[in-house]
Amino acid sequence: MSARLEDLPLRDDLRGMTPYGAPQAPLSIALNVNENTHPVPEEVVDDILGQIARSLHEINRYPDREFVQLREAFADYLGEGLTADQMWAANGSNEVLQHLLQAFGGPGRTAMGFAPTYSMYPLLTRATGASWIAGTREPDFRLTPDSVSAQIADAQPDVVFLCAPNNPTGTPLELDVVDAAYEAARGIVIVDEAYQEFAPHDAPSAVTLLEGRERLVVSRTMSKAFAFAGARVGYLAADPAVVDALRLVRLPYHLSALTQAAALAALRHAPLMLGMVDEIVAQRDRISATLEALGYVAHQSWTNFVLFGDVDDPAATWQALYDRGVLIRDVGIPHHLRVTAGTEAETTAFLEALASIDSEA
Repeated sequence: MSARLEDLPLRDDLRGMTPYGAPQAPLSIALNVNENTHPVPEEVVDDILGQIARSLHEINRYPDREFVQLREAFADYLGEGLTADQMWAANGSNEVLQHLLQAFGGPGRTAMGFAPTYSMYPLLTRATGASWIAGTREPDFRLTPDSVSAQIADAQPDVVFLCAPNNPTGTPLELDVVDAAYEAARGIVIVDEAYQEFAPHDAPSAVTLLEGRERLVVSRTMSKAFAFAGARVGYLAADPAVVDALRLVRLPYHLSALTQAAALAALRHAPLMLGMVDEIVAQRDRISATLEALGYVAHQSWTNFVLFGDVDDPAATWQALYDRGVLIRDVGIPHHLRVTAGTEAETTAFLEALASIDSEA
């Protein structure tokens, strides 16, 4: 007979926790986890395969522990005068955030975010031994400088998470909020820009605030805009001293040679890969407009998804869409659901399925 989890000598602070996860189902229209559903262009695939093939000739050796070429490529991509010694990368942005919590959080320390926000923040915080503090947002899910400053000053967390734009709501985050949070905080302030490429082209990144702010970190991912979710590549920009701190907690050779090769090849095609972003934004805006026409409230989004409210029975609507072959996400916000902006065909399938549900109500 197999043992039960509760029978094992698990850490007390992990008892009762549930792992992160979204429903996975073999449906043809899967719009629930904010993937970039566009296929990677063939010429990019060919370049990635070639780069990986070359690295296989030295697969018997450990990879470059400092992944210097990749850090240089990330610095070039972000611009703003960044250099390789300000860059870090790991297996997805979740591991980047985990490294930060291992270095600056941990037992006896606290991390804070503003709910509703990315559900991995409290999970990573507790898994690394720190305590989680949930701040609050305005009714429209925005954050204001005054509110953020007051909440941080009251809680005095060691780590602050700012999701910009916010997941799961899509809400933009103004840079004056980041500046206010930094001034109020005593510890590390992490601006998670996983969806920044989907913001308006003239929207400034928090990367522009890094100069002179040694406790500020800007996290990014290749999963969304670069359609690289399966490759697991995340990165950050920060003061070189922050990068030095992360070396203390990372596992040896944590980025495989194959991961480095694939990411380098994809970054060489950044303009082509980012061309998909404009198509996704067009579908996102189409979703928002149609949802409003159907009588829902589509919250402003600078991401590749739309959170919509005024859903009478989210569980029933989710199930009805599922029964029609469309998978979206119930993120636990009352009377709300979230849908990823997919291809034009996927978007049409979602909107037609939702309209058919409404017509039968």
